[in-house]
Formats: sequence, structure tokens, C-alpha cells
Amino acid sequence: MQEIYESAETILGYVVEYSTLILEMFGIFVLVWTTLKCFFTWLRKEDDAVRLKLAEGIALALEFKLGGEVLRTVVVREWSELGILGAIIALRAALTFLIHWEIKNEEKALNKKCSEEKDEEKEQR
Repeated sequence: MQEIYESAETILGYVVEYSTLILEMFGIFVLVWTTLKCFFTWLRKEDDAVRLKLAEGIALALEFKLGGEVLRTVVVREWSELGILGAIIALRAALTFLIHWEIKNEEKALNKKCSEEKDEEKEQR
């Protein structure tokens, strides 16, 4: 029975390790793709919402990374590891909160700018 338990624990460790790697790779891909897309959009000056789209991409990438860290808590064995993992999760959660705050402010600024442009168009008519 002990051998079955150890085998299951080993399999769980591998599943968690690979799943964490996959989630973190998704986060990296999202971040790189969003950054490149926003950079080229910014160069061409096509869109006023580049900062908003970049912030949303960073937030999504952080969510994937945070998911990987939460998954990693499944195989933690010592309190020191849990403390370090908790600190990483807290930092990433704080970053996510700040980015979402920035997104809200950027959306407000864009809405204000759009409404001002519409008002100017009405005045010109």
C-alpha cells in the first residue's frame, strides 16, 4: 500500500510540475504577443487604446503566472517553501490589482477623450 501511495505522490508531482510549466509558458506567450502587437500598433499610431490593450495583456499574463503559483502550492512540503510561495502569490496579486486599477483609469480617460471629440464634432456642424 505504501508503494502505491508513493507512486501516486510521484505522479502528482510530475503532473503539477508540467502543468505549472504550461501555465507559465501561456503567460509568457500572452505577454510577448501582446507586447509585440501593441508595440507595432504604437509605431503606426493606429490606436489610442494601446496602453489599455497592453495593460489588459499584462493582466492576463499575470493571471496565468498566478495560476501556476497556486498550482505549485499543491506539492509544497515545508513551511519555508509555503512562505516563499505565499510572498510570490501576494506580490503577483498586488501587481494584478494595480494593473486592473490602471485599466479602469485608462478606460475612463479614453471615454472622456471620445466624448470630448464627439462634442467638438457637434460644435463644428
